[in-house]
Amino acid sequence: MRLFLASYRLGPDPGALKRLCAPPCRVGVIANAADGWPSAARDWAVTSEFTMLRPLGYEPEEIDLRGFTSAPNETLEHLRTFPLIWVRGGNTFVLRARMAQSGADVALQELVSTGAIAYGGYSAGACILSPTLRGLELFDDPADVPLVCAAAPIWDGLGIVTFQIVPHYQSEGHEHPERVDELIHRYTREGVDFRTLRDSEVLTIVTD
Repeated sequence: MRLFLASYRLGPDPGALKRLCAPPCRVGVIANAADGWPSAARDWAVTSEFTMLRPLGYEPEEIDLRGFTSAPNETLEHLRTFPLIWVRGGNTFVLRARMAQSGADVALQELVSTGAIAYGGYSAGACILSPTLRGLELFDDPADVPLVCAAAPIWDGLGIVTFQIVPHYQSEGHEHPERVDELIHRYTREGVDFRTLRDSEVLTIVTD
C-alpha cells in the first residue's frame, strides 16, 4: 500500500509524492468533492490540480465519477489503468456519495490496499480513507449530499487506514480553527485514534 496524505495540496515537499510514484506516469484526478460548487469553481478544481501536477512530470487526467454510475467493474478497470489516483479536497460527504454511486469506493479499497495503485489526496481526499466520517460535519455539510447527489449521506469512510485524519491543524488561514480544535477534543474524549495534519505536513504510508 502506498499513500500520500496531506492537509493542503502537496504540502512542503512535492518530492514525497514523486518518491511514492515516480513520474512520468498518468494520474487520475478525482475532483468530485467539488461537485456542489458553482460550475466555474468546479472547473477550476480540476485545472488547478493539473497545473500543480504537470510540472512534476505527471500526466493528469480527470476521472469524473459522475460518469460511472451503473457499472462498478468498469470503474475498477478504469482506475486500474492509472498508477496514481489523486483526490482533491472539498466536501467529504459529497465525495463519499459519488464514490458509492460509481463503485469507486469498493474499487479503491481493493486497488489501494493491494498496492496495485498509489493513492494521493488532501483534506477531504485524505479524510475519506478513515474508518468513519463522523466528526467531519464540523467542516463539511452532510445536507449537501441530497442536493448534489440525490442520495443520503454515508457516514462510513473507506477504512483503508485505521485512524481518523484531522486536517488543517494549527494552519494559518484556515477559516474555522476552532472547529479543528473541537474535533480534536471530541476524538480525544471518545478515545478515537486520530492523526492531525498541518497544511505544511504530509503523511506517507508504504506497506508490503
